[in-house]
Amino acid sequence: MTDLPDLTALLDNITPEVYEALKRAVELGKWPNGVRLTAGQRETCLQAVIYYDGRHKAEHERVGYIQPKEHEHCGSDGDKQHDHAGNRWDDEQLLVFRDMIQKNPVKH
Repeated sequence: MTDLPDLTALLDNITPEVYEALKRAVELGKWPNGVRLTAGQRETCLQAVIYYDGRHKAEHERVGYIQPKEHEHCGSDGDKQHDHAGNRWDDEQLLVFRDMIQKNPVKH
């Protein structure tokens, strides 16, 4: 048995001050004392920032949010025939992507 709290409990108790410190550490690649973050620390901090954003911020305020470009033709009354079928991956592309992932799995 361990005295450490579980990860969810830690993430759910991140304060706004800790969130800002983690975000700044990811941005600069170092802790406030100047010590560089390891790759693992940077990844963990970024995951914590993303988790916090998802729980406490509106979508447009989250780290990495990109505002979609507005355009008139999609879904407008004057464009009943328009669709984005060409913007979707076809079955062959999905199979290639799946094969790449299986050959090079992401390590967490």
